[in-house]
Amino acid sequence: MPADQPTSRGPSAKRSVSLLGAIAIGIGGMVGGGIFAVLGEAASLARGGTAVAFALGGLIAALTAYSYAHLSVAHPSRGGTITFIDTAFGRNLLSGGANVMLWLSYLVTIALYATAFGSYCAALLPSSLSDSSFVQHLLISVAIVAPTVINILSASVVSRAETAIVVFKLALLAVVIAAGASGLSGSRLSPANWPGPVGLLTAGMVIFVAYEGFELIANAAEDVKDPRRTLPRAYYLSVGIVVMLYVVIAAITVSVLNTAQIDEYKDYALAAAAEPSLGQVGFVLVAVAAIAATLSAINATVYGNARLGYILAVDGELPTSQAWERHQVPVVGATTIAGASLLLANFIPIRSIAIISSASFLLVFTIVNAAAWRLSHEIGARRWVVIVATVASAVALVVLLWHSASTDLAALAVFTGFVALSVGGEFIYGRFVRGHFLGRPYRADHR
Repeated sequence: MPADQPTSRGPSAKRSVSLLGAIAIGIGGMVGGGIFAVLGEAASLARGGTAVAFALGGLIAALTAYSYAHLSVAHPSRGGTITFIDTAFGRNLLSGGANVMLWLSYLVTIALYATAFGSYCAALLPSSLSDSSFVQHLLISVAIVAPTVINILSASVVSRAETAIVVFKLALLAVVIAAGASGLSGSRLSPANWPGPVGLLTAGMVIFVAYEGFELIANAAEDVKDPRRTLPRAYYLSVGIVVMLYVVIAAITVSVLNTAQIDEYKDYALAAAAEPSLGQVGFVLVAVAAIAATLSAINATVYGNARLGYILAVDGELPTSQAWERHQVPVVGATTIAGASLLLANFIPIRSIAIISSASFLLVFTIVNAAAWRLSHEIGARRWVVIVATVASAVALVVLLWHSASTDLAALAVFTGFVALSVGGEFIYGRFVRGHFLGRPYRADHR
């Protein structure tokens, strides 16, 4: 790892985030709404191999975490991912399109969390209400609108409860694991109940969105104490802990739920998996944890993505309206994010949303791994590792898109539209609004 680099805050800036704090950021980002939203989808695809599918997704995350660790030490910045891409490739069509793609990726993540929120809320309602399409869409919409309003009025309201929510959901997951461990079934986990290798990889990539949150550590890199030692440990430990957590939870879920139950309860599979060992109380507690986790994840993502949009608008990669603030809150940005997420969540099924979100992050992470490859000598990364990371994430993306082409054309179409919007929008907006062409550097007047 190279020596510490000066940051935009100056070399004397106080660093306040410890190793435990950085690990908490990574774990909190990953164990947000993702596991509650996609566990059932993974189990319906991989069956007895669900734990293996989560492990494969975790392997891609671990390889990418290596790239992030070295990039974060060499280039600590609150810009995180967009800083790495801009540093490696310059201000051009590729970097601009990738940065906009990251912004769009978070829109889909919000939609995924909102859909999971609606499913777990509906599971606690009487069937006369839970079966109502109107009620489900109302719950999904509330999950997006309420945190957006909170962000606009006072972003600190929910952030004060973030630590408590993280502790609550991790403690509850530990209880589920402890209670369900005795129910592990060797026969249901047997390779005889696995799909083929491609099926396992496909399932692992459909739920890859459950791992994407480790990259939030990069946004806190310039505040981390002793970053040269702390950042790599934070990335590797947070990803390693979450991979083990997900693998165990996946194994318990497919052990206690049979195929018919997985198909019936897949929208709230984790709550259903808690019921055999913990009874109705366990079902309710997990559902409540899922509701709290998805709401807090939506709140944090709206907050973070509105500020990402602000940075991109200041840099000239999004319209300047996205940088309009009220009391240091990007109001237009938050409202735009909420509107787009509402459309996605209410009109696209959860499996399609999971595919779109996972594919979007796999594309962004492929570019980040390529950035680490390009900068490997500067950042002190082993070249062969970042090459493997780049190829692995690219292959995983291709496998996921190939699966979508045969099973979910709507998801493929939306993802393709996102890529076209990112690259085409960057080209058109840059050429005719900002007045530059492709590789010419641009600096907004109001930066």
